[in-house]
Amino acid sequence: MIVLGIDPGLATMGFGVIQRKGPSFQALDYGVITTPAGMALPARLEDLYCGVTRLLEKHQPDAVSVEELFFARNTTSAFGVSQARGVALLAAQQARVELFEYTPMQVKQAICGYGHADKAQVQFMVQRLLALPGKVKPDDAADALAIALCRAQSGALTGQFRIS
Repeated sequence: MIVLGIDPGLATMGFGVIQRKGPSFQALDYGVITTPAGMALPARLEDLYCGVTRLLEKHQPDAVSVEELFFARNTTSAFGVSQARGVALLAAQQARVELFEYTPMQVKQAICGYGHADKAQVQFMVQRLLALPGKVKPDDAADALAIALCRAQSGALTGQFRIS
């Protein structure tokens, strides 16, 4: 099973591609797709869409796992992130890949066993679960790997939401 995890963002969209082989996991690819702040919004969204499309073509994942958005304060950034998330979902839908959505708490629970784990704990567990030699940077890529691991570890995770 190959899973593409996406941590949505307009300026920086994290991605992580993992493969599950029996009880173990392997990171196939991870990083970020970035767009400059001065670029017009439609062009930024197009860049993100093209980046996700290239990842889908390159890795042919069995599933795409996307973090559900949660914004308590900054509604301005929420709109941009929501639009970025939308183009990622569109790219996956057009590729006919199964889409799954998880809350940040569900991801932390699946990776760390504790839904209120901090970023350092999630980062540590991602590194351990994928047997990576060092800390994954940037944080958006580590978060995307965690989102992919959440899907790969537990297809039957309580509360998962399948989009289709």
